[in-house]
Amino acid sequence: MAGDFPAGACVVFGGSGGIGQGVALEFGRAGSDVAICYRSKQDVAQRTADAIRALGVNATIHQVDVRDRAAVDGVVAEIAAQHGRVHSMVWGAGPLVAQTPLAEWSEDQFRNAMEVEVFGFYNATRALIPHMREQGGGSFVHLGSAGHDWFPKLDGLSVVPKAANEALIKGIAKEEGEYNIRANSVLVGVIDAGMFHELSAQGVFDEKWVEETHKLLCLRRWGQAADIGAAAVFFASARAGYVTGQTISVSGGFGV
Repeated sequence: MAGDFPAGACVVFGGSGGIGQGVALEFGRAGSDVAICYRSKQDVAQRTADAIRALGVNATIHQVDVRDRAAVDGVVAEIAAQHGRVHSMVWGAGPLVAQTPLAEWSEDQFRNAMEVEVFGFYNATRALIPHMREQGGGSFVHLGSAGHDWFPKLDGLSVVPKAANEALIKGIAKEEGEYNIRANSVLVGVIDAGMFHELSAQGVFDEKWVEETHKLLCLRRWGQAADIGAAAVFFASARAGYVTGQTISVSGGFGV
């Protein structure tokens, strides 16, 4: 699929997360250079970059706090200078969210979720839209939540901020299409990586929860990070060159 991407890199925000690593690797396998943005897991980001370089493409790592607009502007300029162009951006950054009823959210919990996921995504798009316009186009891929279609009880701190980003994706698609900039979303279900592992280790997801959730999967298997990566690669690639403002739910048929 190397011919599906122009010269330059795909930037993966949250590329050191459980799902972000898989997404970054899939872009490398598709022949695209990758810029991995991380906040604190430098060792994971470096290990992922090494695995991508072993595929014969370039990979770089970049530390950034997405809540800081100036820092995001700076890291995008840094990536563009190192790779020559950013042809795609995948947004997968987000905090580990507590499974808490909406009526019990603390102001700090909700504010943090919104600042990282929504303001962070906004900061990244504001930095990248001018660059993509200058380069003749580009693609945004947002990793949203399958809960956007079928709301999972207690997961609102993940679903609600991502819903705001779904609106931003629609706006980018509508307003930036004339510049050949596309914007789409991959709605993520229960994936055998990242948050699922971390919350299971904390005892948040017990054996009963796992059993009952598994019953809701039409495909009767947990999704993998590579499944999300494959959908993101499709949306960003030339194969989806006339697709914008759309969503793919990669959820194994959860709740159908």
